[in-house]
Amino acid sequence: MSHGKLSTKVVLITGAAGGLGAALCRRYAAAGARIAALDLDAAKLDALTTSLRATGSEVLALPVDITDAAACKSAVTATLAQFGALDGLINNAGISHRSLLADTDPDVIRRVMEVNFFGAANLTQAALAQILARQGFIVAISSVAGFSPLTGRTGYAASKHALHGFFDSLRSEVEGAGVDVTLVCPAFIRTGIGAAATDGSGAPASSPRITSGGESSAEEIAQRIFNAVAAGRKLLLPDATARKAWWLNRLAPGLYARIMKRRMGREFSGLR
Repeated sequence: MSHGKLSTKVVLITGAAGGLGAALCRRYAAAGARIAALDLDAAKLDALTTSLRATGSEVLALPVDITDAAACKSAVTATLAQFGALDGLINNAGISHRSLLADTDPDVIRRVMEVNFFGAANLTQAALAQILARQGFIVAISSVAGFSPLTGRTGYAASKHALHGFFDSLRSEVEGAGVDVTLVCPAFIRTGIGAAATDGSGAPASSPRITSGGESSAEEIAQRIFNAVAAGRKLLLPDATARKAWWLNRLAPGLYARIMKRRMGREFSGLR
């Protein structure tokens, strides 16, 4: 989808009130797109939509729980009622956990899967007919954890791996109809998802979050996603850490696993 045509387009963005979601809303709105902003946090969503409207952007606030398939269908219906079309879907909403599997309640993994995988599946199915009709685009925000192991995040990694199977397969079904499907796999972004992660019980995580030390800003990643979608790219590794992880995990998976475990394992006492 070329940048020049965005003034006539409608883009639905989930997790819109969070760091990357808000940055994506601002970037697409700045290009002239009309925004359907979806988030479970109604207060933060209201603040976002107020700020976007102050810049002259057309935006619809959708306080929706994406784990509810019926609510996702209603969100698409509301978008069509407001704007008359839907051209793009960015599945950005997600949650994380930081806990070894031995210390993790099964309900935590189920919740992570419900939000990260089934939430994206729900919205994509609800929006697909409209996006096919408009030859639009679909984006799924995955992670380095979507193609490689990640210590202390078994449920999170599983949910992101599942996104790859789902959206790579979906691409094979819709690319012939003119719909682009882009998977985005960042490493570390300066957003709130790390701070909002749970521990194994579902309570806010107290262990320190280990990063690479070279986090990108949400605005930087949003711009790279914007460019990748415009170019019709299938996969975006938007930062140097993600690109290094991609190649090392493929060429020397044992070495990658040792490096990753040594770095990320520092979050968890008693890990051998």
